Amino acid sequence: MLRAVVLLLLAALWVFAGNANPVTALPEEAVTTETGMSREITLPAHEQKPPANPGSDFIVGEVDTVGGTTYDWLANGPIYRMICNSPEYGIHVLWMYSASMTGTTFPDRNMRYNFYDYTTGEWNWIDPDFMASGVNVFTDRSGYGSLDADPSTGVAISSRHYGATTLSPGLARDMAPGAGIFEYCNGPEGYLWPPVSVDESGWFHIGLMDDPGRLDLYYTRVQTWCNWDNPSLAASPINFPTHNIAASKVSQKVCLAWVVSNTGAYSPAYYNISTDGGTNWLGVTQLPEPPAYGPDTICSFHITSMFPYYDRNDRLHIVAAVMPFVGGSGYIIPADIWHWCPENTPNWSRVTRATCDPNNLQAGVGYNALYACRASIGEDEYGGLYVAWEQFDSSNVEPTTNLLRADIFYAQDNGDNGQTWNTPVKITDRGTVSHRFPSCIDYLHGDTFYITYEIDRIAGFYVQGQGAVTQNPIVVHKVPVTVGIGSEPEKRPKHLVLTVVPNPARSRANLKYTLPQRGRVSLRLFDLSGRPVATLAEGDKAAGWHSAVWNAQGVAPGVYLARLNALGTVLTAKLIITGR
Repeated sequence: MLRAVVLLLLAALWVFAGNANPVTALPEEAVTTETGMSREITLPAHEQKPPANPGSDFIVGEVDTVGGTTYDWLANGPIYRMICNSPEYGIHVLWMYSASMTGTTFPDRNMRYNFYDYTTGEWNWIDPDFMASGVNVFTDRSGYGSLDADPSTGVAISSRHYGATTLSPGLARDMAPGAGIFEYCNGPEGYLWPPVSVDESGWFHIGLMDDPGRLDLYYTRVQTWCNWDNPSLAASPINFPTHNIAASKVSQKVCLAWVVSNTGAYSPAYYNISTDGGTNWLGVTQLPEPPAYGPDTICSFHITSMFPYYDRNDRLHIVAAVMPFVGGSGYIIPADIWHWCPENTPNWSRVTRATCDPNNLQAGVGYNALYACRASIGEDEYGGLYVAWEQFDSSNVEPTTNLLRADIFYAQDNGDNGQTWNTPVKITDRGTVSHRFPSCIDYLHGDTFYITYEIDRIAGFYVQGQGAVTQNPIVVHKVPVTVGIGSEPEKRPKHLVLTVVPNPARSRANLKYTLPQRGRVSLRLFDLSGRPVATLAEGDKAAGWHSAVWNAQGVAPGVYLARLNALGTVLTAKLIITGR
């Protein structure tokens, strides 16, 4: 069967020589488009707000339009984290913005932000003109950043690169959860493409590529605002911005992951892990290929890999897009998305296979894409895992660019830490738009899975010189899901439990507690003399799993007692703070 699939792929190349092979390309920082490529004029104000389903039917869930952009090329390689949950405050979302409508260098390009406030039940910045929704993060031209939130304060952290000639990374930190008032921290000159992730201590971890060489991968961190470590070489060369980074929210673990992009050859993947906040690293390790295509076909990682993630139990997950490599060429079908966790046996599990008869592939997918790619991962409160990705429709062709349009899919595991996966669910339907660059929320809000993506009104990219400029909605798709799949009744909380992770802790600890039923809760910290130090939870809480973070910065090292008073019972746990 496998050989037959490969033969079909090879046969298809005679017809789609320019379509079936992946193409690697990057937009220039100063893009000059060809005369005549900008064909769409600015819409009248009364027409600028998109309909609830602009050119498409959303077949699962509901969609909130949170912003817009004309800068339609949102990711070179893997998708970064662009939506995250601060459980006590709300949902943060970020995208790359411009409103430029003509042959352009996008002088107004910026990272743009919106926030869903749990208190009000609304997005903070929604305008009748969707292009005006959200707020700019930076005050000067910026791009290619990512999003995270400080687990202690709940404030949004955005990265970017900027500069007119040699580029540099930068960070922005909101003044309060959802305030949209940022302070800035500019990094060392000569680096770009800086995804950021924040660990349990509030340290910022950043992956970088060098500029102008754009071949090598570097790592840096910011422990105290705004003191950047000197970037250290992590890998050389990786040839393309395939890197991504993840930091744990319950420890100081960090994972830097990347693919070495070899044009016209097999591309391997690698990762490196630190367990002490980036001070020491365990060493570069090649990620073994998943058993995707059998022994007679090479399984190559695609440039839209990797996406690493640490769950709330401090386990590492990586999702990757892979492709068959035959006769010196990589093919866009069959495209596989796989999940890897070193704690599973086997480590790899297939999330999805996306394929079709090559004879039915009516157009190409365009730059830097597989038939299914750009996967991201998140979890629910029970530890259930969710993966979202973009996937193309073999017969839905954009007539002006002759490229396939894409839809958004997701899959949910069976509550077994990603060892098996349910049938993928398509949440958008074919229409006259393309759904691109999905990024899923890190931690679900209740029983809703949130995915942000761009609705590209013309498949293909104006930034890459394809098609006309369009005003493209940025949406957050809210998908109802069944949480707790695979959790047997005896595995649900039947007893009051209090745990502390990590313990000992340097300066920040995550206190987790379970309630078998709804009730009033008091979670407080005391020193050994019995003096109160902090109150972490107070009030009525629902049955289930809960957590609270203690930021012990400025607190003397020593032993402290966490006391949980709930349901007529008092539990005490010892917590050791070691200091830095």
